[in-house]
Amino acid sequence: MTKAYERLLKCYQCFKDKINFKPEVALVLGSGLGDYADTIRVEAVLDYHDIEGFPVSTVSGHKGRFVFGYVGGVPVVIMQGRVHYYEGYSMEDVVLPTRLMKMMGARILFLTNASGSVNYDYKAGDFMMITDQISNFVPSPLIGPNEEMLGERFSDMSEIYRKDLCEIIRGAAADLQIPLQEGTYIQLSGPNFETPHEVKMCRILGGDAVGMSTACEAIAANHGHEGLRYFLHFQSGMRND
Repeated sequence: MTKAYERLLKCYQCFKDKINFKPEVALVLGSGLGDYADTIRVEAVLDYHDIEGFPVSTVSGHKGRFVFGYVGGVPVVIMQGRVHYYEGYSMEDVVLPTRLMKMMGARILFLTNASGSVNYDYKAGDFMMITDQISNFVPSPLIGPNEEMLGERFSDMSEIYRKDLCEIIRGAAADLQIPLQEGTYIQLSGPNFETPHEVKMCRILGGDAVGMSTACEAIAANHGHEGLRYFLHFQSGMRND
């Protein structure tokens, strides 16, 4: 058993000792979306500080807690705030929450963020559904000794955003008459924003939006035979060249 897995088990046991709840869906709320958790039927709240060994966000506006409750009749766990690689955390720390929510019972994961567009056809405030990603500019969360309990050594990422779930989002957006962009997301390390030539690079590589989170979490979610499946991304700004 790897040290990372031992740590994950300790976090899970701490959760079980404090919260009696099994979510089916997990949501990570990015910048600007944190208040969504206050709109659901809340059953319990667990502060990150109260979980032994759990990383705590240092970014302003990230409350740093799990919210457990129901959206309609669906049991969910919501992260109000994530941790980022640029905060100085290891990639193991960054994806620990994703792995923990899977261990809690979640089988579908929504990842959201506020990021910048490099696609000239997008405008500030657009919603974009990620259909693929480029994550090579930050370390893979799968580097290091592989824990077979989490997944196989060489994991398939050919459908990291599951097509049937993407189709559900398309249908929901159409029903609600919400314009929805679709594209490829690039994760860079941050915390600095990109230079004009870095923006051009992202565009040349085929990116439509760029940010400082999410892609590494998607990799961890898809690690293994029964990975969490995930999709959405919220876009708030533009990157200019």
